[in-house]
Amino acid sequence: QVKLVESGGGVVQAGGSLRLSCEASGSVFNIARMAWYRQAPGKQRELVASITFGGSTTYADSVKGRFTISRDNAKNTVYLQMNSLKPEDTAVYYCNLRIMTDSWGQGTQVTVSS
Repeated sequence: QVKLVESGGGVVQAGGSLRLSCEASGSVFNIARMAWYRQAPGKQRELVASITFGGSTTYADSVKGRFTISRDNAKNTVYLQMNSLKPEDTAVYYCNLRIMTDSWGQGTQVTVSS
C-alpha cells in the first residue's frame, strides 16, 4: 500500500509563495501519475495540477502561470511551487498518486491572508 506524506503548508500573505512537498513510499512512484488537489470549505475537491511519469503537466486555469508542479523520481517526491498566492487559494491541499487506483495523502492546510 502506498503512503503519501505532504508537507509545506502554512499561512502566507497574498502575493507570497509556498512550496508543498509529497513523499511517496513504495516502488510505483516512477510510473505513477502524480497530482495535487485542493478542497476549500464548502466546496468540492478540485484538481490543481498533475504530472505524468514522463513529465507532462496540466494545470487548472485558476493557477496557470502561478503554480508549478514537478517531481524528483530519485526521491519519490512531487512538489507544488505556488507563487503569487491569492486568498482564493486557501484550501486543504492533497497529494494524489494514480496507478490503476488512487492513493491520497492526509492533506496540508494552505491559508492565504489578504
